[in-house]
Amino acid sequence: MKTHIATLLLAAAAATTSPTGLEAQRPTSAAVPSLPRDFDAYVGRVMRQFEVPGITIAVVQDGRVVLAKGYGVKKLGDPAPVDEHTLFGIASNTKAFTATAIGILVEEGKLRWDAPVINYLPWFQMYDPFVTRELTVRDLLVHRSGLGLGAGDLLWWPPSTYDRKEIVRRLRYIKPATSFRTAYAYDNVLYSVAGEVIEAVSGQPWEDFVRSRILARVGMNESSVMHSAAASATGGTNVATPHAPVDGHVRPVAPFARDNVNPAGGINASATDIAKWLMVQLDSGKLADGTRLFSPRTTFELWSIVTPYRVGRLPPELAALQASFAGYGLGFEMRDYRGRKIVSHTGGLPGYVSRITLVPQQRIGIAVFTNQESSEAFQTITYRLLDHYLGAPVTDWIPVFARLKAQGDSATAEEERSAAAKRDSASRPSLPLEKYAGTYGDAWYGDVTIGLEAGKLVMRFSHSPSLTGDLEHFQYDTFIARWRDRELRADAYVTFALKPDGSIDQVKMAAVSPATDFSYDFQDLLLTPQSRP
Repeated sequence: MKTHIATLLLAAAAATTSPTGLEAQRPTSAAVPSLPRDFDAYVGRVMRQFEVPGITIAVVQDGRVVLAKGYGVKKLGDPAPVDEHTLFGIASNTKAFTATAIGILVEEGKLRWDAPVINYLPWFQMYDPFVTRELTVRDLLVHRSGLGLGAGDLLWWPPSTYDRKEIVRRLRYIKPATSFRTAYAYDNVLYSVAGEVIEAVSGQPWEDFVRSRILARVGMNESSVMHSAAASATGGTNVATPHAPVDGHVRPVAPFARDNVNPAGGINASATDIAKWLMVQLDSGKLADGTRLFSPRTTFELWSIVTPYRVGRLPPELAALQASFAGYGLGFEMRDYRGRKIVSHTGGLPGYVSRITLVPQQRIGIAVFTNQESSEAFQTITYRLLDHYLGAPVTDWIPVFARLKAQGDSATAEEERSAAAKRDSASRPSLPLEKYAGTYGDAWYGDVTIGLEAGKLVMRFSHSPSLTGDLEHFQYDTFIARWRDRELRADAYVTFALKPDGSIDQVKMAAVSPATDFSYDFQDLLLTPQSRP
């Protein structure tokens, strides 16, 4: 969701017991592979370095559970520990479940990967009629539709009043950023379309299908399929509370609790449950009881690159992570690491980030779920485990990723300082403040209102209650929307363009900080006056 899967540098966690319900897939004649020496101590260092309150980790190899364990606490200030049954929001790691659900329906003859979506959703439309006709079920899963990065995410993020069908209906108004099937750009909204396709052909909403046809059969009895289940963290359920740095301090934040985009990121899972999922994926769909969830043919589809993307050159300290190929399949990313094919995905929501990694050749599966937004934490743990099982030289990834984080934070701060330094503090708005007030509309999002309240301008997104902010003058006809909900961490420039007669022609927005999550796709809005107060 919030974590962009193509970005490599996109973690953390105390009781240990063996997971239950996995014995049918665990050979009894061989010893369970070992973990790296002092692994628990390593995880502890990661948590301290990157300020992560809680983490849960699952490791499987050759059909055996090597580790399913929690570390740390569910909530800062509360001693309740994370254990192997604690649920974490896995965000975009949900996408593999959606792709698998479609694979199951393909095997049943109810869908075809390369059939047009309109065969199953006749009402569905994209901006370009050609794309509407040609967009296939496969295209929904592989980020090559022509939409820009995160396009349309404001329809659901932060929590909106739109339901899933209305989000899908509004895609017809979003202009493409590139030609159809010519470029990779990560999106979430087309996975909502995939959810609608699943419902149309199965007769079950995505949530019911995934719960009954996947989770129940895999034995993931602790897991849930809805974002709103994360709100149980305040109700005594064994759910990790999300945390994030807000105004320089890590603290609990509100979970994302709207269910209009569950097919892209709604699952909450534990280490115990995700270990079962890893083994099913590594065993080409074979379940613990010997039956199949799906066939090896579906595995081939899920793990085959459909949308390749350019492999960037990494800094010297990450030379070992340099890939020679990378691309996106169906709910998974593929790349190479130390000569092996790696199948993986990351996920991010407010206060939760995670990574799932599979090494098919060695039948290794690793899942790292955290309740703090530190991608560095899940990366350091994942690569420590990969190096161990691949027999690579031992690397202490903690200082490597700590330096990269410090460099990134410094670059972000410098860019923000530079923008502030260029501000013409002597400039004034062209118009009296009341002239900026009114209702503005965007073709795909809907209405945004700007009102004059107690002598100040206030911006309100009509379908996103938390996007309410005070407009602070920046320079000329540009203001900064300071969102009252400071957990959003997404202040935005608001720039008014005037007509020759001095009336407002349009309004454009852009994130103030380069660290703002891409799902705040303010830059895609084109707001035009609808009415004056």
